[in-house]
Amino acid sequence: MELFHLTVGEGPLASAAIHNGHAFRPELSDYVALTEAERLREEDPFTDVLADIASTRIVGERSRFEIDLNRPRDESVYTTPEQAWGLKVWREPLPAEQIERSQQLHDLFFGAMRGLLRQMVASYGHVVLLDVHSYNHRRDGRNEPAADEAGNPEVNIGTGSMDREFWAPIVDPMIACMRTCEINGRPLDVRENVKFQGGYFSRWIHREFPRTVCAPAIEFKKTFMDEWAGDVDHPHLIKLRDALRGCVPGIEERLAAMR
Repeated sequence: MELFHLTVGEGPLASAAIHNGHAFRPELSDYVALTEAERLREEDPFTDVLADIASTRIVGERSRFEIDLNRPRDESVYTTPEQAWGLKVWREPLPAEQIERSQQLHDLFFGAMRGLLRQMVASYGHVVLLDVHSYNHRRDGRNEPAADEAGNPEVNIGTGSMDREFWAPIVDPMIACMRTCEINGRPLDVRENVKFQGGYFSRWIHREFPRTVCAPAIEFKKTFMDEWAGDVDHPHLIKLRDALRGCVPGIEERLAAMR
């Protein structure tokens, strides 16, 4: 059972969908209290499709309830409901050896990412990694009102951990590009640092590679699916993917100008 799937291609652009996974290692089944549907609701299904925009791609295969790669190592295994949106993840406390085994996966992932990004920086000088996620907007129930649009954009671009002025030539045109797209008869609502400012993965990248790797965290609101049933609206999903894909030529052009 893989932790993540890595495809290495040409060019200075990479994409990641680290919360896409749903798999669990078998020995955790005796401990987990959540149903598969409950887990799926807080995972990021279909983000592998949204992130299918670069020749180098990182796609998570394990559930964030086994190991959350978007949190620091010591917070990467949820041990209390407060860490997991109020959900009781485990029937009983996880043994220390199970926690450590999961945290070793965290070490493996970040070791691999350090090697990948060092190699890309050595080859291209500057790199962009688009860190793709999704988020729920109907937390009160399937048939309850959706979250207020004012605080929940269709696409939230998290840039809180980067040197924003330095990376403005990458980020500003990308946001402008996505805003030109129309989906379901309305302009795509793309805003910066409204709902999220970016998680641990992007913070780690900007700490390790502050002026060589730009990693905006791109959170798509789950309007492309029924987050309670898990059903997906494929045409909507593909339109969102294409909105992000349409920004790729401009990103690559600006990266080339930085060499």
